[in-house]
Amino acid sequence: MNEARVQSIRDRLQVAFAPEYLEVEDESHLHEGHAGAASGLGHFRVTIVSSSFQEMGRMQRHRAVYAALGSMMETDIHALSVRALTADEI
Repeated sequence: MNEARVQSIRDRLQVAFAPEYLEVEDESHLHEGHAGAASGLGHFRVTIVSSSFQEMGRMQRHRAVYAALGSMMETDIHALSVRALTADEI
C-alpha cells in the first residue's frame, strides 16, 4: 500500500470538500498484473460525504472529485472508484 498517495488524496479532498466522512482505500494490490498497474499508477476507492455535493448530480460530483485531485489523476492514479454523497443520502 502506498501511504503517501493515500495521504495526498485525503489531503486534497479535505481541502476541497471539508467532508464529514472520508475513506480512501488503496486497491492497487487487487490489480497486480493488470496492464494499467504496470505503469506504477494506483487503483483507489474513495467514499466521501460532504455538504458540498448538495446541489450536484452524480456526474458533477465525480468531476469535482477528479478536479480536486488535479494532476494526481495523471501522475498517481490509474483507476478511481468514487462514492460521493451528502449526509442526507447515507
